[in-house]
Amino acid sequence: MQHPVHRITSFTIVKPFTIRMEFDDDTAQVIDFEPLLEGELYGPLRELTLFNQVTIDPEVHTLIWPNGADFDPATLHDWPQHAETMKAMARRWALTKR
Repeated sequence: MQHPVHRITSFTIVKPFTIRMEFDDDTAQVIDFEPLLEGELYGPLRELTLFNQVTIDPEVHTLIWPNGADFDPATLHDWPQHAETMKAMARRWALTKR
């Protein structure tokens, strides 16, 4: 089965922890990442100064952070289909740190 390849072409931080992304197929998503910021990889992004250092990876065209955190661009592109699953995963990550 072929997995569509989506690329982020630009983004704007619209409010704390919320990013609007534009994709190469002229679609866009606005995602509030705050509920996802749990666990070893994503938890450090709760520090707003680190979160705001987000860039676009020039090779895979997704959002990346200096600590190595990133998200699959296809997941971000199709966010409404993945949002609840991702939030549930973050809740499990939060429980493991206690």
